[in-house]
Amino acid sequence: MSGRYLLGLDGGSSSTKAVIFDMKGEVIGVGRSASPISFPQPNWVERDMAQAWQGSAHAIREALENARLSGADIAAIGVTAHGDGLYVADTKGEPLGPGITSMDERARSVVARWQDMNLTQAALDEVGQMPVPYAPVTLLAWMKDNQPERYARIGHVLSCKDWLRFKLTGKIAADFTESSTGFTNVNTQTYSDNALALFGISEVEKALPEVLMPDQIAGYVSAEAARETHLLEGTPVATGLHDVTASAVGLGNAEAGKMTITTGTFSINEVFSDEPRPDLRWATRNGIRPGQWLNMAISPASSSNLEWFYRQWRHGDEGSATSFLADMDDELEEAFASPSQLIYHPFLYGSPYKEPASGALLGLRGWHGRGHVLRAILEGVVFNHRIHVDGLGSAFNFNRASITGGGSYSPRLAQLFADSLNLTIETSCIREAAAWGAAMCAGVAVGAFDALESAVGEGGNHIAYSPIPANIERCQKSFEHYNELIERLKPSWPTLYGESPDEVSAVSVKQKETAR
Repeated sequence: MSGRYLLGLDGGSSSTKAVIFDMKGEVIGVGRSASPISFPQPNWVERDMAQAWQGSAHAIREALENARLSGADIAAIGVTAHGDGLYVADTKGEPLGPGITSMDERARSVVARWQDMNLTQAALDEVGQMPVPYAPVTLLAWMKDNQPERYARIGHVLSCKDWLRFKLTGKIAADFTESSTGFTNVNTQTYSDNALALFGISEVEKALPEVLMPDQIAGYVSAEAARETHLLEGTPVATGLHDVTASAVGLGNAEAGKMTITTGTFSINEVFSDEPRPDLRWATRNGIRPGQWLNMAISPASSSNLEWFYRQWRHGDEGSATSFLADMDDELEEAFASPSQLIYHPFLYGSPYKEPASGALLGLRGWHGRGHVLRAILEGVVFNHRIHVDGLGSAFNFNRASITGGGSYSPRLAQLFADSLNLTIETSCIREAAAWGAAMCAGVAVGAFDALESAVGEGGNHIAYSPIPANIERCQKSFEHYNELIERLKPSWPTLYGESPDEVSAVSVKQKETAR
């Protein structure tokens, strides 16, 4: 091991970050690049695959410059990125169109068809989850139906992380955690021909990459990647892992009994277990080693709502959503002291429900200000997390919960989580938990750490927030009101589109063809 530092590359949904750490998890340098997404049709959310790599290379160069280091100072690299979605390439590794992100909903009709075919229990028994619209197996089935020529040319089925690692090394691979997004048997934790047949995509079996463990060396920085990133050619690159798992590992939650909450684009709530317990309320996926599972309850309805609010009501173009939250603290203080009964449903990009849910702000009056609206959004986001946490709590024991992601470093938001979940919440001094989790994989791969489980103690202190008794009852009443309104609105959700989502997409395509 020649270098003294580890680099974690985190290809998120909204931005890509390259973070350089010392061996104790202290951040030495950070580089960032926006991750532009496109919306070519309603319910379609895509990324240009070449642009995703170019942004990653820029972030790595910036991190090295920020840390005043050279590529020779980096001992190893670990990669993580947004999970699910679909990045397909031909047999030569060239992209077959844009990458499909995990916010995409084009394949809802595929899930509905599978449900009509009564595949739900069979899917739960075989792969430990009922695939969601943005799952790679669902998107492959959609592609087979709607883009058969593209489907027929698939040479490699990749995740975002796999694509970025391929561009770094020139080697194709998948990791143990991400292979379980619908391709593996829940008990054997290995690729399943039965699963592919169940979902009608047996043809892609030959395109599934070799599965490596997260802390295994998957390749080395190529000469071309070295020129683009300023890394040293031949630097080891670890396989890495799904960003959801990477966040848990980065926070020190690598074993059963510890809940991890990530307030990112998605509401992510996860707990490891030593046996599989499939349930429709969560996905049962591979943990960081054979014989361990990660039980993950998620929905695309968390801090993306804060980002949306920030875009609409910020003053000027400076700052970030997190700093904006801090800047509004006085307004929030007044809002939380008021009798406001606003209820917000945070379903701008999706929800935990099978119905086509819509975002909603209910109870709005003329005396409400933006502080009241932001309070309702914060509560709605936390309540959506609670739906998932309560579900997991019915089957798994966890004695602590750690939180990370957008806005999670706000004491007000952390306390709101503690009061709403009636659970002690810990925040970590690790500000880049997913990148650190990926970097830890790299550290194990080159012998800097013995194992991921023994490395999780690195990374510093936690701040604990205990529930405040006076707030628990208020949060419970608001949560009950939140759920009551969801049940009342469910029958109306489909009609709020005016037409079905598929019809809207068809109209959009026709309009584009007419415009040509």
